[in-house]
Amino acid sequence: MGEPVRLQKFLSAAGVCSRRKGETLIQAGRVRVNGEVVTELGVKVDPESDRVAVDGKPVAPEERPVYIALNKPGGFVTSCDQPGEKVVVDLVKIPQRIYPVGRLDKDSTGLILLTNDGELHNRLLHPSFDHEKEYVVTLGRPLPDGALQKMAEGLPLMGATTRPARIKRLSDRRFRIVLMEGKNRQIRRMVRKVGGHVAALQRVRVANIRLGNLAPGSWRYLRETEKQHLLKGVSGS
Repeated sequence: MGEPVRLQKFLSAAGVCSRRKGETLIQAGRVRVNGEVVTELGVKVDPESDRVAVDGKPVAPEERPVYIALNKPGGFVTSCDQPGEKVVVDLVKIPQRIYPVGRLDKDSTGLILLTNDGELHNRLLHPSFDHEKEYVVTLGRPLPDGALQKMAEGLPLMGATTRPARIKRLSDRRFRIVLMEGKNRQIRRMVRKVGGHVAALQRVRVANIRLGNLAPGSWRYLRETEKQHLLKGVSGS
């Protein structure tokens, strides 16, 4: 017999989904334990003896955690499954079921982290975890004078003011920006707010993980030092 764990934690640890998504699946009646539908969030299961299934598909016990850095090409959706679209997980051919941490919109490129570690996924996405995300932005045309400074100081956007950002101009039509938040299409909206247009957007860093010279569509496992630094930062939050 193993140590009982909450059903949503079991699903997260097994790489099926995040813990929050697991709660949604349970409440929707899509999870069975030993053949019986479970809809209560407080139910615990024994990973060694109980049989768990989601939508009729058996869920294996916890797998070895994997941590992957992927250079997302344009045209791919940051999702596990979206009918009619190319999704990032299709680029990583490994036995474990993994899912992306955070999002990059379909037209953007660059660094995406993928994992089957549900706890890491939840903590990285939690608002209390302040990790930097760095991007290189190419503009369709030069921005007006003072526009980058306004973006750095914070702009009213989607009912709130964006947090201060670090910005460095690279050329008339390119700049580097470091954010401590990740609102939906935030950089594109910020640039549009100051009178510009984003022609290309590439994420080059998440926390201590750098894109480096990873080719578009290619991926690698995180180095041990990267993994430990990331996990330490998350546990410290």
